[in-house]
Amino acid sequence: MADNGTAPAAVDAYLDACPAEVRTELRRLRALIREAAPGAQEKISYGMPAFEQHGILVYYAANKQHIGFYPTANGIAAFKDELAAYKSSKGAVQFPFGEPLPAELIRRIVAHRIAENEAKAGAKKAKKR
Repeated sequence: MADNGTAPAAVDAYLDACPAEVRTELRRLRALIREAAPGAQEKISYGMPAFEQHGILVYYAANKQHIGFYPTANGIAAFKDELAAYKSSKGAVQFPFGEPLPAELIRRIVAHRIAENEAKAGAKKAKKR
C-alpha cells in the first residue's frame, strides 16, 4: 500500500464518527497496536480500521456494547485460554465498554500475528527462489 497519507486520515474519520467515550477506547486500542507493530500500516478494510504488515494483522471496530478485536482465527486460537474471560468466536473477541483493555495481551496477540505473517512472507519468498 502506498503511504499517501489517506489511510490514517480514513481511520481518523472512522474514529471521529464514534461517540466520545467509544472513540477514547478505540484510540487506546489503536495506540496499543501501533506500539506492538510499529512497522505496520493502517487502512480501512471491510469498513473497519485495520493494521497490515505482510498481510492483515488485526482489525478492530466499535459495536453497540463492546469493541470488536479481530486478530484472525489463528490469533484467537493461540491465546484461547487467556481470552476465556471475554466473549469470543473463531476470529473475534469482544472487549466490553467500561472495562480496561487487556493491554499486555493485545500486544502479545499483535506480536504473534506479526510473526505469523512474516513466516508466511518468508516461505513465499523462499518458494519463488
